[in-house]
Amino acid sequence: MPSSGGAATRLTYNSSKDIPYDFSADNQTVYFGTRRYDVASSVRFPDDYYFTKLYQVPAKGGRSIMVNSAGTEYVHFNKAGDKFIFQDRKGYENPYRKHHTSAVTRDIWIYDLKNNAYTKVSPFVGEDREPVWGDGDKFYYLSERNGNQNLYGSSEADINNITQLTHFEKDPVRNLSRADNGTFSFTQDGDIYTLKEGAQPQKVLITATADFNGDQVKNIPVMGQATEMAVSPEGKEVAFVYRGEIFVTSVDGSITKRITNTPYQERMIQFSPDGRSILYSVENGKSWDIYKVSIANKNEPYFYASTTLNFEPVIATDKDEFQGVYSPDGKKIAYLEERNIIKVYDIGTKTSTTLLPEGVNYSYADGDQYFTWSPDGKYLLAQSSEGHIFTNQVILFKTDGSGKRVNLTQSGFNNGQPQWGMGGKMMYWFSDKNGMKNLSRGSQSDIFAMFFDQAAWDKYQLSKDDITIRNEQEKRDSAEIKKKLAATKKGKDTAKVKAPDFVPNLDNLDNRTERLTISSTDIADAKLSPDGEKLYYLARYDKGYNLWVTQPRTNDTKMLAELKDPNGSLVMSNDGKSLFLLADGSIMKVGVDDGKVTPVQIKSNMDLDAAAERAYIFDHIYKQVQKKFFDPKLQGVDWKYYHDNYVKFLPSINNNYDFDVLLSEFLGELNASHTGSGYGPRFPDGDATASLGLLYDNSVGGNGLKVVDVIAGGPFDIDKTKLKKGDIIDKIDGMPITDNEDWAKLLNHKEGKYTQVNFHNPKTNEQFQETVKPINTGMEGNMLLYNRWIKKMEHLTDSLSNGQVGYVHVRGMDDPSYRVTFDKVLGRNIDKKALIVDTRFNGGGWLHDDLATFLSGKEYLTLRPQSNKTQGGESMNKWTRPSCVLMSEGNYSDAFIFPYVYKELNIGKLIGMPVAGTGTAVWWEDQIDNTIFFGIPMISTYGINQTEPTENHQLEPDIKISNDYVKELAGEDQQLETAVKEMLKQIN
Repeated sequence: MPSSGGAATRLTYNSSKDIPYDFSADNQTVYFGTRRYDVASSVRFPDDYYFTKLYQVPAKGGRSIMVNSAGTEYVHFNKAGDKFIFQDRKGYENPYRKHHTSAVTRDIWIYDLKNNAYTKVSPFVGEDREPVWGDGDKFYYLSERNGNQNLYGSSEADINNITQLTHFEKDPVRNLSRADNGTFSFTQDGDIYTLKEGAQPQKVLITATADFNGDQVKNIPVMGQATEMAVSPEGKEVAFVYRGEIFVTSVDGSITKRITNTPYQERMIQFSPDGRSILYSVENGKSWDIYKVSIANKNEPYFYASTTLNFEPVIATDKDEFQGVYSPDGKKIAYLEERNIIKVYDIGTKTSTTLLPEGVNYSYADGDQYFTWSPDGKYLLAQSSEGHIFTNQVILFKTDGSGKRVNLTQSGFNNGQPQWGMGGKMMYWFSDKNGMKNLSRGSQSDIFAMFFDQAAWDKYQLSKDDITIRNEQEKRDSAEIKKKLAATKKGKDTAKVKAPDFVPNLDNLDNRTERLTISSTDIADAKLSPDGEKLYYLARYDKGYNLWVTQPRTNDTKMLAELKDPNGSLVMSNDGKSLFLLADGSIMKVGVDDGKVTPVQIKSNMDLDAAAERAYIFDHIYKQVQKKFFDPKLQGVDWKYYHDNYVKFLPSINNNYDFDVLLSEFLGELNASHTGSGYGPRFPDGDATASLGLLYDNSVGGNGLKVVDVIAGGPFDIDKTKLKKGDIIDKIDGMPITDNEDWAKLLNHKEGKYTQVNFHNPKTNEQFQETVKPINTGMEGNMLLYNRWIKKMEHLTDSLSNGQVGYVHVRGMDDPSYRVTFDKVLGRNIDKKALIVDTRFNGGGWLHDDLATFLSGKEYLTLRPQSNKTQGGESMNKWTRPSCVLMSEGNYSDAFIFPYVYKELNIGKLIGMPVAGTGTAVWWEDQIDNTIFFGIPMISTYGINQTEPTENHQLEPDIKISNDYVKELAGEDQQLETAVKEMLKQIN
């Protein structure tokens, strides 16, 4: 568009992300970065998120042409057009993180187009960004070399002669540009500056008259997307939370009422036993507090039809208190203090009793704790990690605080979500001790029962026939007793005798424990009928969760309702006749007898004040970091200063793109991995360029599209096709591919649709026409191109080692990746003499111990059937020969911890490039506007006898080797070659 304003002309149509960088000297060409595929010859890891390709497109529109595939950002050409300067990207880290010095930080490079040569021109081991050319061989860039990010200048002649041009002590300089007359422009602390070299920066005064926040309040429909629910005691209404607000809807009608109307977040809702109040948690000040809302008019029975509501705080101190749960009589509230401490609050005396003290249990994510009252209100069941982490036990307290807590499960397996059953005479809970285990972490679950009453247990063990006889006998006995009582009490005082208090029998609990489910699976939630005869549970055996019912006495099991939901939670009505299901944001009522599913109608609107919501999210993040960051001292960061500095920008923000940047800038001050914000806008009708499963020569224009490779597993990888490497695609669905238009248009929204492709053999000029169904780019890039790269790596390893060395890439620190690793190492590589374990560009997970243990096997037995010595022996399921680990700057999180452990245990050598210290565990928290999320690194890792965490402590390889741009793009992997040589050396 013209610099003076006017209509914009769209230039590119590929649905990948395109970012403009520069104009050509004659202004006829636009250079831009894009997340499109690498050149076919490249042996670099195929992740276009890491490596931005440089393309050009005519300023008037037309076909986009690849200029360079190295992975270049902020590209600018010199005046001669024979060189460009750029910043690199080596791996994942939020771009707004500040002050870290590690191998993954960005560097400045110059590429010589004529000589195909790359030269690094920034010597500082830290952030160097946003380069621009000066006169001649001079260039300028932003750097943190002296602390805060400022503007520096240097030259090709002497890259170590660096001049600092700005001297801002706080708040980084960003968005650098330079005019031909030598004037710089940049932003700093929300202002725009200009600068002449040798002078002081001049703030640009801008006066804009506009209503930037005029549309911040808008009315939006509330039709679903509930994040939690609570059912009233009589089952006539359901409360739910949407976007941090509480609503109540009628079960049998379609009346929905908004209960809260604040910019804050309300959550963790529960009806009072009489149904006239709702207890909830709210973060409306310095901390989370517990409030209640009540129906004011005694003549109004339901929230959804109420007119006046009363709101009042119940538990409100400077500490975080949330997840309040009423006792059965409504006189007490169990709750969490500071996420890990369980307390009971007496409403009458306004005092609290601590049941689970600090330092025993560790919450990972808000809402991951569970506790529940016994029917008589005298006991509490809870899950607790009991001083450990990631594995829970079920514990029992007396709610008056007397006595000691009792660990009921004492299991090495995971136990959780305990619930009372059969009037408090037993409990049922989740456990994975019988489930099939993943090769690494995770397993299937079952529902188990534990009885606190011997008589109830004895009765529960009876067969169906025996329990029928027992019930008939008890009815007769009951009738006889009633007759005798009536006779003896005739004419006498008939005052009711109080039944003795129930005391759980905690002796020999193992003898009164049994599994209720007949098979282990992925279970989302479960509810037991009041009489204990039926267990209803959400289970996933294939795709999605369905509602199942089993009768533990007979093991009769069937699917009650087919739902195929991606998630779900259950609430049983007090009469046991209905289940309420929250699944994928929708609420349903399910009959326990017939499985009939009836949607609970949600039909309302709400006025959303987006500006107020963003202000709440900002302050929420500020407080969450103080509560949950792995270092309580926040690594010495003046968090209050940065809060006050960044909050001033909120009034100027009217969209989530800018809000995401603000949050990431704010969180970036922590200088920590696993943080920053993310924004995931949704475009239901947005562009979606489909893929034909082909790689092209994108470096040339003209008519047609030259195929340089047919990707295995893609649409053209079929027996009957005539298309092969070197052919030219001429048309897609009858539309010609020319220089005048972006051919990506022709594949927009074509995924899964029959698409006609015309192509020809340029050597014979033979014409062909075939019909295929294109696939989405995610499948092509994440699966097919990844598999293609793996084949290349395996082939290179085999050819370089003459078949002696095996190769495996660990894509993620997760169970699917471990299964691939296990399969390939003990399959195609089982007879290799050594193994290369490639972890480059692994983004993490939790696999370090499994993988290190797998690679540290020692042979201690040989096996000889009929005296014939077999290959290998015990340890049979581990790798027992030499290995090494390939790593790169793109390793992150647990892909840092694994090579750290590998080195600490002296299993083998690390080869490649250093890995930034990112060994923390993170909680990525969705906000009430669920298109926004942010990360809190909560759990740090320490080496044995170390006094500092691994965070920000870089891991160095034993053999340091980088991959040269030119060689890597041409098909040579120097890191892999070095690893092969090292393994051959060890073999020999």
